[in-house]
Amino acid sequence: MINHEALTRVYKQNLEESMIEYLAEQKYLTMEEAMDIYYRSQLADQIDKGIYGIENMDYKYLVHDLIVNEPELFEK
Repeated sequence: MINHEALTRVYKQNLEESMIEYLAEQKYLTMEEAMDIYYRSQLADQIDKGIYGIENMDYKYLVHDLIVNEPELFEK
């Protein structure tokens, strides 16, 4: 029998990996920089908590949302 919690956890991990890779590509960041930005974001917290079902959205859309709505994360 499939464990729903385990499946959800793996799905979120894959989503986060895709988002971090795409963020690095879009903003010309290293993977470490992209990970730091992502894990400091409100979006990461929302995905982790499953708020509004946001984790079911396309990773490219979510990265765009992150860039637009949390620009302070990209200031150096």
